[in-house]
Order: sequence, then structure tokens, then C-alpha cells
Amino acid sequence: VAKKVLIGTMPMYNNTPIYAPTDNFFSNHFAIFGNTGSGKSCGVSRLFQNIFFYNNPAPRNACVVIFDAYGEYESALSIPNTQIYFKRYSTDVKGSPNNLIKLPLWLLDLDDFALLLDVDDPNQLPIVEKALRLVTVFSGNESDTKAYKNDIIAKTILELLYSGGSASQIHDQILAILTSFNTSDLNLDTPIVQPGYTRSLRQCLIIDKEGKIAEIQLVAEFIKRFINPELKLELPDGTIPFTLENLREAFEFALISEGTLKSDKMYDKANVLKVRLDTLIKSEYAEYFKMDRYVDKTTFIRELITAPNGGRAQIINVNISYLDDRLAKTICKIYSKLLFDFTSKLQQRGSFPVHIILEEAHRYVQQDSDTKILGYNIFDRIAKEGRKYGTILGLISQRPSEMSETVLSQCTNFLIFKMQHPRDVQFIKQMVPFITDEIVEKMKGLQPGTCVVFGAAFKLPTIVKMEMPNPQPMSSNVDISRLWY
Repeated sequence: VAKKVLIGTMPMYNNTPIYAPTDNFFSNHFAIFGNTGSGKSCGVSRLFQNIFFYNNPAPRNACVVIFDAYGEYESALSIPNTQIYFKRYSTDVKGSPNNLIKLPLWLLDLDDFALLLDVDDPNQLPIVEKALRLVTVFSGNESDTKAYKNDIIAKTILELLYSGGSASQIHDQILAILTSFNTSDLNLDTPIVQPGYTRSLRQCLIIDKEGKIAEIQLVAEFIKRFINPELKLELPDGTIPFTLENLREAFEFALISEGTLKSDKMYDKANVLKVRLDTLIKSEYAEYFKMDRYVDKTTFIRELITAPNGGRAQIINVNISYLDDRLAKTICKIYSKLLFDFTSKLQQRGSFPVHIILEEAHRYVQQDSDTKILGYNIFDRIAKEGRKYGTILGLISQRPSEMSETVLSQCTNFLIFKMQHPRDVQFIKQMVPFITDEIVEKMKGLQPGTCVVFGAAFKLPTIVKMEMPNPQPMSSNVDISRLWY
């Protein structure tokens, strides 16, 4: 067993090698900070090369998931090796379909959909929840779906009939609803049969000379037949597959069933979500949610970490450079949550450690509105509880001051490359234990590839020079003179 990992050498002490105990370093959350050009990407690449490729024996049961903001680690970590397998996932819809990221919608829960649709008001949550309760029915068989649709349409129409509005208001609203929402049983042309003659529902809503809907009672009695108190709606439990289109239809009906039509303000808030869902369906990002078969949660995680040769993949690199920042953050959160849920439900606690490495972490690990909307932020939760289940965060960032203080306060080990921005320097000084003014001064003048290491895995804060990775990540500067001339 490799009890320690080589970090680099100490230039002040004749380049003596410095190691970190594997347990002390990798069983705790850690952070790697540095300005752009300070050697951060090279340092991270070298650290993982030291662990996986230049260490004997190699950690064959490791599971490191890297969210690669620029797609730069593939060249550094996909070294052919008999023991270690590097698995790549991409967000490039136009690239190879075999390694495109996939997220089965039925494995996501209410909180994930709230993130996906950018819910920014707690009042929007009941609509998302109602849509999710409906979606499994709407993806099921025709007759079940029809019963639920009839029930919702009937309740909505009854509410309008008894709303106390003017006859013309009631008439127009019911017409509008039945034009947008109808079934083969319940629509404007549905016949209402009475002894002696039959009229369509549309004809029964006609306003008479006195400005009243004469047949309002008849319509109400007819509509009541479609209400079914037996119908129960459960939240999806991951056993029934559904598509974004099923969800869109469920949303339509959730909007009318939650009574949003009565309040313009509520309707606007709820409608925004439907517009966002429409945008997602029409965008190329919809590909990530299209599955050709059903998988359950355990199978999904197992396939995520299985190499094409059927063995284990130890390094899983998710290249998120093709996503806009908002979706990149959401995808990182949803994957992290799936991994955290998986590890926290294992029978033997901590038996499957997962390291989640976030490059450009300040983009994703922020003081978000999640806590206000959902009651928690997944990265805060992993920072506080992940260690006991073996879900460990590795944060790589050039702007620590933009990050969540909760998460940073739970990091135990630090590698800090050159940092100059006064706000970041000040922030590190406040947030990080064992840091002295002397270290802060050293931090500002470090050479590229040199960092200050400190934390539980190191006896003292030490300046360390890290070797250049071999091969290197795709993070080098542009060669201006060659390109200019």
C-alpha cells in the first residue's frame, strides 16, 4: 500500500522531496489556489500523475471525477497504463455520441429539476412538484393519462364556474382552457345529452339575452362526472422512464391545476419555468437527457465508473467546456448530488470513496440561492457531511474570494500558488487555519510551479517546487511571437 504521495521538492532544503501521507491528504477536502499562469493546472496534473502513474502500487480502487472546465486534463492524465484507466466524457453534442454525458431524467428529484429550470422563487416549487407528480402518469398508457387530464380540466372548469366572475369572463376562460387543454372525452364538442335533445358543451356555454349562462347548472353537473377522487399522484421514484416532452405536457397541466390562471403574478412566475423548459427542449443540450433505454440509479453510477474494457475507471474526466456557465454549474451539482447520494446509501459506510475535483471551482461553489429555495446547497452539504461517507471535494480556483465560505472552511489541506489579488489574499488569510503573515508574503512572490503547502497533511507550511507534468495539460500560454511574425 502506498502510504504517501510525492508532492514535490523543497528548494530551500537542497531539493529534498516532500511527501503527504495518503490518508491525511486524501481523506479530507482540499483546495488548490493560484492566479492564472501560476502553474496551477500543471501542479494538479503532476499531483495526479504522481498518485496514479508514478506510484507503486497504483490505487486501482480510486474513483476521481474531474469536472474539467477547459478540457485541459485529458492530455495529461490519459496515459496508457495496464492498471489505471482514464475515462472521458464530453459535453460536445457534435462530437462522438459514445462519450457524451447522459442524465436520465427519472433519476433526478425535485431539487435537481429546480436547479435545471433555474427556480428563483420558492413559490415556483409547487408547480415543479405538481409537474413531476403528473409526469409519470403522462409517460404511461393512454387511458390512465386521460383520466388524470380529465380530472384536472374538470376541477379547473368547476372552479371557474363557481368563481363568481361575470358570465362573459367565465365563458371566455372556459373556452380558452378547453381550446388549449382537452381530451377525446372532454372538449368543446363533447355532447351533453338531455331527454329530448343533445347539445355540445360549447352550445351549453352560450350567454342568453339577460347576460347569463342559462345552462350553468347543467354544465357543472356534467363536468363533475370527470372528477375522480381515487386518483393519487406520487413523485417519481426512478422506476418509470420519461422524456423532456412528457415533462413539458405535465407542466402545461400543472399550470392549470395549481390555479395559476387566477393570479397573473403566479402565472408569470410559473410560465417562466415552462419557457425555460421549452428553451432546453429546443437547444442542443436536450441531447444530454435523451436515453435509449431505462437504467436505475445503481446501474447508472456503475456504468459511469466502468471502463470500456469492462474494468474499473479510476479517473473520470467530464469536459464541461461546451456548456454555458449556468448549465455547467447545474450539471456539476446534479452529478455531485447523485454521487453523494450513492455513497451515503451504501450499506458499508465509506466503502467506496469518490473524489470530486472542481476546476474553476469559484464558478460552481458559490454562496447560491439554493439554500433559500431548497434549504441546502449540495457543495455545502458535501463539505459538511461528505467525509464520513467518503465523498471528498478537491477545489481548484483562481478566485477563492468568490467561493462559498462554508465549503472553504471545511478544507483541511491547501496548495497555494502565486496569489496577488488583495481580496483573495485577505480572504485566504481569514478563512484558512495555520496561516501566518510570513506565508501570505511568500504567496505573493512565488515562481510558476512553486506553491506553499500547509494543512493536516504537512507538519509545517513549506514552499514546494512541483515537477513539470509529463505529459502536460493543454494549459500553456499562447506563443505570441511565433504567431505574430
